[in-house]
Amino acid sequence: MSIFINNSRFINILLLILFVSNDSCLCMHSTVNVTATLNEGGFSPAVATWYGSPTGAGSGGACGLQNDVINAPYNGMISAGNGNLFRSGAGCGTCYMVKCIDNPACSGSPIHVTITDECPGLCNNEPFHFDLSGKAFGSLAKPGHEYQLRNAGRINIQYTRVRCHYRAHIAVKIDSGSNPYYLAMAVENVNGDGEIERIEILGEGLKSWGAMQRSWGETWKFNVPGGTSGPFSIRFTDRSSNSVVANELIPRNWIPGKTYYSRINFR
Repeated sequence: MSIFINNSRFINILLLILFVSNDSCLCMHSTVNVTATLNEGGFSPAVATWYGSPTGAGSGGACGLQNDVINAPYNGMISAGNGNLFRSGAGCGTCYMVKCIDNPACSGSPIHVTITDECPGLCNNEPFHFDLSGKAFGSLAKPGHEYQLRNAGRINIQYTRVRCHYRAHIAVKIDSGSNPYYLAMAVENVNGDGEIERIEILGEGLKSWGAMQRSWGETWKFNVPGGTSGPFSIRFTDRSSNSVVANELIPRNWIPGKTYYSRINFR
């Protein structure tokens, strides 16, 4: 009886060793560890500074959004980005969560910002540099410690790219230099990627969609062929190749400098 029990224990131990050394078991544990690492390591290091007035909304400058960043849905929570963030205008409209933890005035809580401008020159001394609006920079601080954090001027932060989710529809602001033969517009309030990869236009007199070209920042242009007029429908395609169409977004009698709001957006 005793010999039978010992043999059984030996067999059980042997089976356990074989099971632990089995590849499928190791893969299972590896998957759990990788998932945990991705969830915990979503933020990467960067540097942040701020510009403008201490509580100011910053600017839509190099992206062509002008002072629209003061209003909803941006509400001044914006940032200029260095070359790796701005990406010659392709980074306009991308959204990030940023947080700071190194400075005693930091709250450690992430805030949401949108790239709406470029920070050239010295900002490119680091791989990723966010030059935040005064309002956004102060929002990284503990309540009542905004001045202390702004006084630091330059801080280490952590950032991660996120999908944009505005409670707004895509809008286009017609460039003031537009005319019946040249139409340019800045694109605002883009959900999802926040990054427009392609824009096409269709108006009366056009037999098929015409491709617009990025002029600068988030401003796109189109040389209007003779005999073509509004209303113009616009098809937006983002970096993930998702497309949405704003039918007759720009009316026949469009006005330079005016903003036109669609009824669509990316999810």
